[in-house]
Amino acid sequence: MIVVVGLLVGLLTVRLLVIWGRDLLDAPALQRRNFRDRPLPTAAGLLVVIAVLGIEAGRGTLGAFGLGDEPGRNIARPLVLFACLGFGLLGLIDDLLGTEGDRGFRGHLQALSQGRVTTGVIKIFGGAAVALVLAANVSFVSGRRLLTDAVLIALAANLANLLDRAPGRAIKVGLVAWLPIAFVARGDAVGIAIAPVIGAFCGLLGDDLHEHLMLGDTGANVLGAVLGLAVVLDVGRGPRNVVLIGLVLLTLIAEAVSFSAVIARVRILRRFDMLGRARD
Repeated sequence: MIVVVGLLVGLLTVRLLVIWGRDLLDAPALQRRNFRDRPLPTAAGLLVVIAVLGIEAGRGTLGAFGLGDEPGRNIARPLVLFACLGFGLLGLIDDLLGTEGDRGFRGHLQALSQGRVTTGVIKIFGGAAVALVLAANVSFVSGRRLLTDAVLIALAANLANLLDRAPGRAIKVGLVAWLPIAFVARGDAVGIAIAPVIGAFCGLLGDDLHEHLMLGDTGANVLGAVLGLAVVLDVGRGPRNVVLIGLVLLTLIAEAVSFSAVIARVRILRRFDMLGRARD
């Protein structure tokens, strides 16, 4: 029940921010053209970060007065918040300052070898740093485990970003990925910690599908990183390794193949991708 409450609080909070933050979203600095060349506000994932920050401030304050968990009892909550803030900041830098000139790991690393620091390079190394901090604050096992967990979190954030190429795609895939995590977590500390984040993204799904806004890297990075962190926190070693291998393979494939092209060719994927989207 408390997970459902967290989902609803996240959803309602972000909806209020969409209403109250319309002037913020309409700021010229956030205007970008989407895949149909329509001008839309990007970096709407920033609203999720603000929502989660406010919710955690409220939960901590209420807990200090005996309403809910006492501060410090659920280590997953500050870790989820840090993932939102860290990956959200890196995504926002890319949304505001990034260009289309260099794409993928290969393109950004090639730019670095030429002495150019792109926003993608900042995301790669900054994301690795944030992921290492997160993994280091999970129950320590070994240096190897720390590195593999950090890679899992960073690659999950990157994969969500790679999927954010069509309205609602990243959120829909993220919700599908969340379902088995929710089944494993149920109402435990991790399930409670990530519930407001998932609820907040649900609150943006309609606007994303109908092309009223774009998540941007700010949102996609956060969604992927939080799901990756949940796997690290709540999934056993064997399944966690399977997830890591899958993320590595998808990342390598993305360097050579367009996910959008694959989705367009596979009927079931195309139907899922179009589900709920605005039609021309």
